[in-house]
Amino acid sequence: MANKPISRKARIASSKLSQRPDFNRGQQLRRDTDDFKGLSVTIKDVDAAIMYYFNEVIRPNVTDNKEVIKVPVMYASPERWVNIQKRGFMRDKKQQLVVPAIVFRRTGISKNENIPVDKMDANRPQNFVTMKQKYSRENRYDQFSRQIGMQPTEEYYNVLVPDYVTLNYDFTIWTSYIEQMNRIVERVNYTDGSYWGEPGKMRFRSNIESFSDASEMDAGERLVKTTFSVVMYGYILPEEFNKVATTKKQLTPKRIIFGMDADKSSDQFAKIDPDGTLRPLASTQKTNIPQVTPFGVKTSKSFTLESGNSSIIISNSGLSFNGSTTLVQAISTVQPITKTSNVVFNDLTTNILKVGDTSFNAKAYIGNLGVTGSMSVTGDMNIGGDAIFGGIVTAKEFHTQFVSASIIAQSGSTRFGDTIDDTHQFTGSMSISGSFSLNDRNVTEISNDGNLADASQNALVTEFAVKTYANNVTASVAIEQTYLRKNFFKASNLITPPSTASFTAVSASAPATLSPTTENDFIFFINGQYMEHDALTIEQANGTTFLLKVDNSSIGYELETDDEIVALGKFNS
Repeated sequence: MANKPISRKARIASSKLSQRPDFNRGQQLRRDTDDFKGLSVTIKDVDAAIMYYFNEVIRPNVTDNKEVIKVPVMYASPERWVNIQKRGFMRDKKQQLVVPAIVFRRTGISKNENIPVDKMDANRPQNFVTMKQKYSRENRYDQFSRQIGMQPTEEYYNVLVPDYVTLNYDFTIWTSYIEQMNRIVERVNYTDGSYWGEPGKMRFRSNIESFSDASEMDAGERLVKTTFSVVMYGYILPEEFNKVATTKKQLTPKRIIFGMDADKSSDQFAKIDPDGTLRPLASTQKTNIPQVTPFGVKTSKSFTLESGNSSIIISNSGLSFNGSTTLVQAISTVQPITKTSNVVFNDLTTNILKVGDTSFNAKAYIGNLGVTGSMSVTGDMNIGGDAIFGGIVTAKEFHTQFVSASIIAQSGSTRFGDTIDDTHQFTGSMSISGSFSLNDRNVTEISNDGNLADASQNALVTEFAVKTYANNVTASVAIEQTYLRKNFFKASNLITPPSTASFTAVSASAPATLSPTTENDFIFFINGQYMEHDALTIEQANGTTFLLKVDNSSIGYELETDDEIVALGKFNS
């Protein structure tokens, strides 16, 4: 027999989620207040991950005329991509080449067979990943909930396993210069194999294939062009399918309550007074209700308290308790042990003894130790901190290994050793404030004066001072020797009778360490005959004229124009 057709109204009702036979109302929960929203991964998310990674991580840029230019990254529409493939480049609205630029386009999507996912039924998939929400507005724990026995509600989310896919992208890069192209290619190639995406969102592993040089010349304009392909290993998960969310929420119960029912009312039982006394029902009550007397439960195994040592006292030591009668046990110590008690022990063994801020253990003493009186130490004493002694330290021998040391002597002897043949070795630097004595000679300073101007008998000079002084002396000697070696002949070029002869010459200047140049530093000859110095004076008239002036009365003759006068002396060459 054929099945009866379903009416249109019935078909519309069955299409609703609540009318489906597999609908579970226990799973119908509000999701608008969830802290954890449903997960979804779309193809657009992969495109956005590529765009974010290029703009925020790779950050391609070029340098043109000492200016850093950010390279724009664009997703090519089908029309733009066809135009790029036809011309090989892009132009703006003013028909200007868009350089530099990066353009990419998704070319295909295929299923990743390396990670197969079998849903069995797309309408009712069974492969989920369960996650626990640790905290939310409903999932909280407080003291009040603990007191009333209410456990926090735990939220579990079952997320459908996504479809793993492989997405292929083609990229094109344009620049004006090869150097700019190399910089961009290097940065892009460095990210091969990493996960592209925005932090806090989905990330996808990338695989960059080889770069191809596709540089072109167009109408005299040179473009450096590079193409490459990128394979993104991603996954796709819709937010819902066939009106069923891919992320399902489950809650655990907060509290489980067990109820008890009684077949008799409370008036049929004995009453309990405020002091805890169990009292049977009065005789004025119904006679058909049996009288109830206090009762106890006697256990087969008794409970016994016994004092273990002499310090603990139990009033009813060794008396068993089985619940049939009331038993009061008083437990006390031999001596009071409170914060204000004076407790006396004959012997005390403990791992750590702490008194205030000071603690004692078997290997260390932590805190400040104050000793009034004498202290005797039989074994070795190791001090890890500072040791300050207000009195006299007497020791048979001192063995020291210095890291650093300082001695402050207010009085008494500061002598090291007792004989002249003692040797004292110091490793490191030594700082002395004041003077020191070496073989009964006081040394007050280490002089760095290169001129040795003080001529001190209590100063030691440094290597710098000696070298500076020697250099100064050497330079001074060299100047003196240069001056002393000067001896040049000059003949007069003009004679002005009766007493003046002119020379085209310049007299040499003596250094400061020697006497100034005088007529005694020259020898003059007139017509081959020596001229007496007592009758002669010299004068440097100007920068080029040297004058010889003769005392005629002293020399006994006058100069004439045809005389020949020759001079030998300290002239500049």
